[in-house]
Amino acid sequence: MLSSVLLDVAQSGSNIGIGYGLAAMGAGLAALGAGMGIGQIGRGGLESMARQPEIAADLRTNMILAIAFIEGTSFFGMVIGLLVLLIR
Repeated sequence: MLSSVLLDVAQSGSNIGIGYGLAAMGAGLAALGAGMGIGQIGRGGLESMARQPEIAADLRTNMILAIAFIEGTSFFGMVIGLLVLLIR
């Protein structure tokens, strides 16, 4: 995404504005934050399952639900960033 913004700047001069670069960085940060959050959930879930194996099924269900919420918010952030980039 950032490379497309840089190509637009190279073609049209510097009239593109800083908002497009910030939108690209925001979309990237949304994806990075989601990856880090899912990693933390996985790590915590595996540590909990190692300590108490009898709650593994309930914990797995809660982990999947939390991961789905994180993915939803990150997709929302990436879509907003792409809309700012692509719709002029």
